[in-house]
Amino acid sequence: MQLEAAATKPLVTRMKRAHGHLATVIRMLEEGSDCEDVLMQLAAVNKALSRAGFALVASGMEQCLLEGDDLDGSQRARMEKLFLALA
Repeated sequence: MQLEAAATKPLVTRMKRAHGHLATVIRMLEEGSDCEDVLMQLAAVNKALSRAGFALVASGMEQCLLEGDDLDGSQRARMEKLFLALA
């Protein structure tokens, strides 16, 4: 299933934001920043990536419903597997 460009644009924005946070974490480690500060930034990266992943799965599910595609057993299992991979 291909997602529409309108659905992917906010996801790309989230991922770019997470990319920026990760660059900050790397810079902080290289500069010898305080461990607690680094971990706080790393937690922000982790949360941003998780939210992007959940948004991606939700967009895919929404698109299937809007297009009227009936999910057969294998498609449903595939969507469930993708969703649980984020847990």
